[in-house]
Amino acid sequence: MYLGQEFEQHSHYRTSKYGTVHAYLRKKTVLLFRCDCCQEVFKRDKGNMDPKRLNNNFYHVCGNCDSKKFAQEKGVEARKI
Repeated sequence: MYLGQEFEQHSHYRTSKYGTVHAYLRKKTVLLFRCDCCQEVFKRDKGNMDPKRLNNNFYHVCGNCDSKKFAQEKGVEARKI
């Protein structure tokens, strides 16, 4: 289940060619999902997701669960209907 999006900000340091250390920030958009198999909340980078899948018409499975087994169970449920 799609829950929403949030932003993560990371700070990094780099050294210029003159030896000066500069701090800079990177902001990343992260999407929040609830696993349809184990109900655990997990995050994915927005760049790794197809924008068409950002709704509740699709099933979302976390990395801890077996997505292929989950898909087979859903196929069996659909056939029973």
